[in-house]
Amino acid sequence: MLLINNTNINPYFNLAMEEYFLKNAKEDIFLLWQNENAIIVGKNQNTLSEINYDYVKNNNIKVVRRQSGGGAVFHDLGNINFTFISYNDNSFSDFKKFTMPIVAALKELNINAEFSGRNDLLIYNQKFSGNAQYNYKNNVMHHGTLLFSSKINDLSAALKVKPSKFEGKGVKSVKSRVTNISNHLGKEMSVVEFKDYLLNFINKRDENSHFYELTQEDIENINKLVKEKYETWEWNFGNSPKYSLNNELKYPGGNVEFSLNVVDGLIKNIKFFGDFFGKEDISFIENKLLNVKHNKDSIKTALKDIDINNYFLNCNLDILIECIMGAK
Repeated sequence: MLLINNTNINPYFNLAMEEYFLKNAKEDIFLLWQNENAIIVGKNQNTLSEINYDYVKNNNIKVVRRQSGGGAVFHDLGNINFTFISYNDNSFSDFKKFTMPIVAALKELNINAEFSGRNDLLIYNQKFSGNAQYNYKNNVMHHGTLLFSSKINDLSAALKVKPSKFEGKGVKSVKSRVTNISNHLGKEMSVVEFKDYLLNFINKRDENSHFYELTQEDIENINKLVKEKYETWEWNFGNSPKYSLNNELKYPGGNVEFSLNVVDGLIKNIKFFGDFFGKEDISFIENKLLNVKHNKDSIKTALKDIDINNYFLNCNLDILIECIMGAK
């Protein structure tokens, strides 16, 4: 088994790294890695309905879609991510096979962790690890989070969203009571020390394991995947299942309510309602937004040459765009 202690904290790079090794594995691989503040959404989720748009925007949190299914998770540097890539294996859906080494590692630290439900690890009925899987040909990738000293309040704030705004067929995340591993340790241990402990524990379990450093070729190939896929709006937002968004804007000129439908990341119809005033017909704005990507930059480009005040008296373009993106 290859053991990789990745020190890159860029979430785009790290998700691309997983895909790269999954598709090029010639033996079993175990990776440990951390992300700077990021929300990682499941493959089948509607990204915008999973995030608190205002909080994410104001705190410069990256949003990245992963290959595997399941729910959205918040990553910070108090969280460690582990990945098992099983070469030429048919263990897909066998979550216990890949989580039991983590449970065993914690038991050596006198922490009574247990597997629960379909994909969670718990300490005293509180979740500290969510897990997901993805397969490529005959290779299986299992990855999970390990909340060690994560900022739980940030986690809750980043993933909290008004449920009535969005309607769609995307898989919804299930919010659970969570805990940090560090709260249950009998001795002081930093997140880096815990990461090293876990890597050495896995190393001792497999007599054929050996450490591996990413080569320059690995890094170049991963960065290519970052540019072509993981940094793109098409993958992270446009790949969402079709959905509807309903929102309301209250501003000095009145109230604006609207509803829109998005398919393949494009606005397919949008209607504005409310008691606002405007000297021009609002249908012009509605038509300008048809087949425009449901993202801030694309909407701004579509409306940049229009005097919004002619359609929404005392409003401006930036306020309107924030509302169309789901802000309060």
